[in-house]
Amino acid sequence: MKNMLMTVALAGAFALPAAAQTGTGSSTAPKPATHATMHSEQSAKTVAPADKAFAHEAAIGGMAEVALGNLAKEKASSPDVKAFGDRMVNDHGKANDQLKDWAQKNDVTLPTQLDAKHKALQDRLSKLSGDAFDKAYMRAMLTDHKEDVAKFRTESKSARNSDLKEWAGDTLPTLQDHLKMAQDTASKVGIPTATSGKGHPKK
Repeated sequence: MKNMLMTVALAGAFALPAAAQTGTGSSTAPKPATHATMHSEQSAKTVAPADKAFAHEAAIGGMAEVALGNLAKEKASSPDVKAFGDRMVNDHGKANDQLKDWAQKNDVTLPTQLDAKHKALQDRLSKLSGDAFDKAYMRAMLTDHKEDVAKFRTESKSARNSDLKEWAGDTLPTLQDHLKMAQDTASKVGIPTATSGKGHPKK
């Protein structure tokens, strides 16, 4: 009988440290996992400087297209130029909203006003009317959209932020359509346009 009691007592003594070790392990295990999860979430919010710079420039360019498009709808004499301006307002307005959504999700602050370059263009065009406005506006649109197509094509391939990369890729075909439309419209108001060059759509 004594031997049985001793065996039970010894078994209980050895069981306690094991249970304590098990309890200690389960209480501390979640901490590293929680820290890793938080670190992962913070990393997901990090946007590369080059992506921020592109988003910043795209936001200003988009705002300018809408502002100048509204100006074209008001001051252009050519129905084709007015139609082009209306297309700019609609398409760039949608793209701007999409970029704002991306910026909000990624904690990126976008500009809300035009920069000096685009403000100067807006001021210059606002003083023109009729045929003079049509030509000046379409020249600006040719230049802007050649640059836009080139920049968005690059960003659609090299952006580090996957959502921004996707947005640039999705927006690129629309900008290519805008460039083709700008070339056609410019020709109609007497501006010769090149059919090839940097920034033109590649087939």
